[in-house]
Amino acid sequence: MKPSDKVLIIGAHGKIGQRLNRKLSSSNIATPVPFLRNADQKADFDQLPAGAVIGDLAESIDTLSDKFREADAVVFAAGSGGDSGADKTLEVDLEGAVRAIKAAEKAGAKRFIMVSAAGADDRSFWDEVDMKPYYIAKHYADEALRHSDLDYTIVRPVQLTDEPGKGQITVATDASGLEQEISRDDVASTIVTLLAANQHTRRTLAISAGDQPISLALGSV
Repeated sequence: MKPSDKVLIIGAHGKIGQRLNRKLSSSNIATPVPFLRNADQKADFDQLPAGAVIGDLAESIDTLSDKFREADAVVFAAGSGGDSGADKTLEVDLEGAVRAIKAAEKAGAKRFIMVSAAGADDRSFWDEVDMKPYYIAKHYADEALRHSDLDYTIVRPVQLTDEPGKGQITVATDASGLEQEISRDDVASTIVTLLAANQHTRRTLAISAGDQPISLALGSV
């Protein structure tokens, strides 16, 4: 990507989204464009060089595609939150993601990075956790992305923490062999690295805390 390219961040007001916005804003990689549900959320962002897009994932795909029109890349970092019910999870993490995928295709934004979850393809794992609807939603949203024409990367972090990032991760093609946690800061840094190098298109990567610098870890798979 180049500095003038615009990266639309869906879920920009969330914990990963805010970190991603700050990292891109301070880099020379691309220009972040927060996708916000209401204009009042703009006050939470220090820098908005390209402005923000105000919208809702419940809007029609045609409406969303118009709002995505200037985006060179889309990052889907939205989530219903661990305390929401199954209905909200399906509304945001599945239907909202599918709408975003279709809108990005229609708008011509070829690059799409999805923040998913490690274990989203493991049906036996779903039965072991309290958030089964969440993993089901992530699984089928990821499947929709895989069947799209977008140059996607699906990033599947393990359990998220708010600890400071270390800039070191482990990357695998599935969740086996990973650590149990990863900081949201390191997830955001991983996305920045993927955007900078345009690496791993049409691939799914599971990530956790690790002992390799992010760029080296991504280069190892």
